[in-house]
Amino acid sequence: MMAAQFPLDLIGELEHTLPSYHLYVPSPVLYELEKIKKRSKGKNKIAASIALKIAKSPPFRLKEVELLRGEMVDDALLRISHVLCTNDRELRIKAREKGIAVVYLRQRRYLAVDGHLNI
Repeated sequence: MMAAQFPLDLIGELEHTLPSYHLYVPSPVLYELEKIKKRSKGKNKIAASIALKIAKSPPFRLKEVELLRGEMVDDALLRISHVLCTNDRELRIKAREKGIAVVYLRQRRYLAVDGHLNI
């Protein structure tokens, strides 16, 4: 949702930061965005709508992911990711503990990488 909240060319920044990676959006993330869009009002609803439009358009690809019994979306992301793009502080910490590189928004203007990218 950060693409709608901050003046940032998210796709351009991702392609610059991760030039040899394919950009996937796991299906549970789309479901979460749809829930946010339905349940929210105002800025959050608009941000979720924009995030959904971006996530469903190139260069992003949908990756169907089944949640395991009792598994939360964050746990599934940690299970399937080699590189994870998130601004969620707790998720970033868990990802780094598992050796997953994390791309996140820094100073509301550019993307930064925490960890080693295998480019």
